Amino acid sequence: MEYDHYFTWRYVLSTELTTLNCVTRRIKGCLTGAEVDITHPALPSLAIKAAELQGKKAAARYLQKLQEHALLETKNVHSYSALLEIAEEANLDKDEFIKDFGSKEAARAFQCDLYIIREMEVDEIPSIVFFNECIEDEGLKVSGMYSYEIYVQILQEMMDEEIIRKPLPSFEELFHRFQYLTTHEVASIYSISISDAERELKKRMLQQKIERVSNDDITLWRLK
Repeated sequence: MEYDHYFTWRYVLSTELTTLNCVTRRIKGCLTGAEVDITHPALPSLAIKAAELQGKKAAARYLQKLQEHALLETKNVHSYSALLEIAEEANLDKDEFIKDFGSKEAARAFQCDLYIIREMEVDEIPSIVFFNECIEDEGLKVSGMYSYEIYVQILQEMMDEEIIRKPLPSFEELFHRFQYLTTHEVASIYSISISDAERELKKRMLQQKIERVSNDDITLWRLK
């Protein structure tokens, strides 16, 4: 958020899959009524690729809704029927989503991500690969997780110029940008303590600007 005027993101899916053709055939069978529902670890990845065919904003909404249900364990995100429900929640065109889910285009897009993972020799998740505008230059792969300052330093070196930090968004702007956030994420973004973040979040909950959803393991905050 402080430096996103210098770069763009591209998410690459890393799900392991050796039976993609078999899975897409089963999905098509499901569409024709041969199966009521199927579950498979690769289905969320195919669903994300199907959502991307409706545009970047639609894909972002879908991905955030998918992550929310995965974290809260409110839906089995490996289930085809649950993934269709998430498409409706994310305001996607459901008929288009169903058609794209079992399409060759979604399967190829997923296969392309797996090819990129192999080409970049990514063997740890998460990993970030930095590229500059000179396509001849090799990318810089950073595997694992590091402190925020390390990524800022890498960006500085890649730009080879002084980079200017933008002000952070307000709480309201932050929640309009992201569908949900954890207390820890809010604390990290604003460099405040967990207790201070929770106090600010509860204040906005009382103002009915946001709401809290949780299970035994995690608490999420989202726009009301």
